[in-house]
This record gives sequence, structure tokens and C-alpha cells, in this order.
Amino acid sequence: MMAAISAASHSQDVTLIEKNPILGKKLLLSGKGRCNLTNACEIDPFLKRFFENGQFLRDAFRQFFNTELMDFFQSRGLKLVTERQMRVFPLEGRSDAVLEVLKKELQARAVQVMLRASLKDIAADTAGINGIWLENGRHLPAEKVILATGGVSYAFTGSTGEGLRIAEKFGHTIVPLRPGLVPLCTKQQFCRFLEGLSLRNIRLTFGAGKHKAVSDIGELLFTSFGVSGPLVITHSGRIADWSIEHKDTWLEIDMKPALSFEQLDARFLREFKEFPRRSIKNMLKSMLPQKFIPVFLDAACVLADTRVSHIKHQERRKMVTLLKAFHLDIASTRPIEEAMVTRGGVSLKEINPRTMESRLCKNLYFAGEIMDIDADTGGFNLQAAFSTGFLAGKSAALN
Repeated sequence: MMAAISAASHSQDVTLIEKNPILGKKLLLSGKGRCNLTNACEIDPFLKRFFENGQFLRDAFRQFFNTELMDFFQSRGLKLVTERQMRVFPLEGRSDAVLEVLKKELQARAVQVMLRASLKDIAADTAGINGIWLENGRHLPAEKVILATGGVSYAFTGSTGEGLRIAEKFGHTIVPLRPGLVPLCTKQQFCRFLEGLSLRNIRLTFGAGKHKAVSDIGELLFTSFGVSGPLVITHSGRIADWSIEHKDTWLEIDMKPALSFEQLDARFLREFKEFPRRSIKNMLKSMLPQKFIPVFLDAACVLADTRVSHIKHQERRKMVTLLKAFHLDIASTRPIEEAMVTRGGVSLKEINPRTMESRLCKNLYFAGEIMDIDADTGGFNLQAAFSTGFLAGKSAALN
């Protein structure tokens, strides 16, 4: 949509091809239906959220970054709000409000929108690109084509990989697709008994071989297959990469990141002394969610009804250790179809970052998730989509 708007703003005839019966199907899901459309942080920390591929976006961000994107929507009547971690949302809290602005702008720019139109192939001859073929056999003439078909995540929204297959046919290297922003499966089966339980104000440490990563303080959610939640989702991309090289990938939960081992041990000793007849399961209610206590005590090899006066020194130390580093073995990520974003895609080496044009095929452009670009949660991925769309549209119109 942004690519079409950008191209049409330079007096070009633009047709937007959409396989779904509506525009913006995936956009409506973003930010849990609230649409976290960008992040208000500065450009350098912003680029770092895209890992090693962030610098590719610098030219696109110079032309159309978060301030320009916010101005685009606010000047068209959409009020925005910046929340914690600099995440920007529509004030109404509805992603369809974002979509409505884009649809009105498409109309104002006289973009022809074709719904329920599935792309089959790009048409080309010895002179270059001359149009596209639709699944229904129709040929649409075109001098320039922008592929903004996404990856393969959330396939029910229309991201089924046809753009990647077409790009590969035109000689482009496709960096292997992997899930990004996706829950993790654990080897421990007890997670299914904790399904729906959230651990808040915790910190995670992830590891595999010599790799290690420590999260911010945040939230973890237990699921029927393992773990999810903001901290897990944010680090899942690197876990997916690590698990290719290492069988033993793990995470540890620090349930009391504000307290040291010694401080926690002292707290145990104080409570043991003050309430010697209390059972350990009742004492732990002040430290842990009740649903988690049986699992915790099982890991500590301590019976739930044991009086704290009967807890041995090594048992107490074991419980303190578990509070600071409760271990889970990661079996795998969830399938790529369940990931919020697709990692991998068209190799950035074969795309001009100043124009988004293919280096291999003149008049073919790329925008968004079809490229080998992905970032953390927080509005970064949508900004990349808007920025690369804007630049691809402008370049296709003017070059």
C-alpha cells in the first residue's frame, strides 16, 4: 500500500494487486489488533534491532523514517500515542484506523486496486519486464513491478511465498527461511500443566554452546508446548539460528532479578526462623504463583508438605538456585507458519539499498518482508515495510 501511494504521488499510473478480498489483512493483526506501526527511538538504535542486516535500511530510513511515518498518519487525521519502550500506536487502539488512512490515500492518489487477484508470474522478454500474469490467465502490462508479497508466516493472511519463488526464477538468491518472533517448544513436558501461567518481572538467559544472551526484565508465558511471551518472542530468532548448530539449547529463568543469591538465601533463613512450622509450599506463596509451586518443588526434590524447620541446608540452597536460574531445555521453535515474521528471503546483496531495485533484473523492485530483513518486536518490522515500500515506489516512479 505504501509503495503504491509513493509511486502514485509522482504522477504514475499504479495498480495494486491483492490476492485477498480485502486490503491489509496482516496489518489488521499487528500489535494484537492495535497496530504498533513504528518505534520512536533514534535511527542508530533502531537499525541495531535488525541485527547484522540493519545497515541495509539506512538509505530507506533517511528518506522515510519514523518521524515522516508519524507525520503521514497524523496529517491525515490519525492521532498517535507513544507507549513504553517507545512503541507508537494509534490513539484509538485499532489497527483498522491505520488501514482506513492508507485506503483513503490510495483512493485519493487514483491507485487502481484489484482484489481477489493472485499473482502467478512476472512477464518479461528480451527487452525486460513487460507486465505480470495473474492466476486466472490475465496479463497486465507494466513497465515496473514492485514485489511486496511478504514471507511465509501467517499463510492464512496471504503470505504463501509466491513472490520468493518468482524472485528465485529471476536469478535471486533466497536466504533460507526461518521463523522469527515465534514461541519455543521445550523438552520438559510439565509446561503443558502450566499453560496460561505468566511469570512477570523476570529475566531470561539463553544459551547454546559458546552463545549466550540475556534479556531485559519482562514477562514469560507458559503454553501447552513450551514457552512464549515478549521475552521469548524477542530472542526466538537467534535461538532458531543457534539450534541449527547446537542440539543443546536452553534458557534459564531468573524469577527474582532484583535480588542476589545471598539476599534470597537470607530471606529464606528469616522466614524459616520466623515460621518454623509452616510448610514449604505455603512459604513459597509469597514468592511464586501458586500454580508454579508444585513444579518448582519437584525440580528442587522437596516434598510440598515439608515443614521449613526440616528443610536441609542443601535443599534450601537448591531452591535459591532455582529461583535465580530455573532451567528449561529448548527442543525447537514453533513452525514458521506460526511465526510473526519470516527470517531470510531475497538476499540483500542483490538489491540496491538506495532504490530497492533488483541488481539482477532492471525494473524489478522489492519492499518489506520478502527481503532478508527482520527485527525485534516493537514497531521495527512495520517501519521497515513502510520505509522500503516508500522508497521502492518513489524509485520505480522516477528512475
